[in-house]
Amino acid sequence: MKLTTKTEYLLLALIYIARQQKNTFVKIEDICAEYDIPKKYLEQLFMVLKQGRYIQTKRGAGGGYRLARPAKEITIAEIARLMDGALAPSESVSKFFYAHTPLEQEKKIIKVLKEIRDFIAYKLEKLKLSDLI
Repeated sequence: MKLTTKTEYLLLALIYIARQQKNTFVKIEDICAEYDIPKKYLEQLFMVLKQGRYIQTKRGAGGGYRLARPAKEITIAEIARLMDGALAPSESVSKFFYAHTPLEQEKKIIKVLKEIRDFIAYKLEKLKLSDLI
């Protein structure tokens, strides 16, 4: 499992939004300035978050972005899977994105990779956005 830049940027943006007052809409320009994220890129990523119902948007003065759910209800695993897919080191041990791979021929390595998957998934499922603010 490797977090892509997409996931890293979204985690930074979500942390920033979560740190704001409840129900406050945050301007994308403020997030981009804080973390040096290209605005057009973050806008594209926010479309995925909006479709996934993680953020809400409001146009016009006083508009921007806010969390659609409380930060304590959003796990880091959800965001990682949304953007990067499997948390497993190999698709042959993934619970949500399973696919056959050549490694399936060796049961011992599959066992180790499942242990790694379980550890990563456990940690990221327990880690909430609220834990990072």
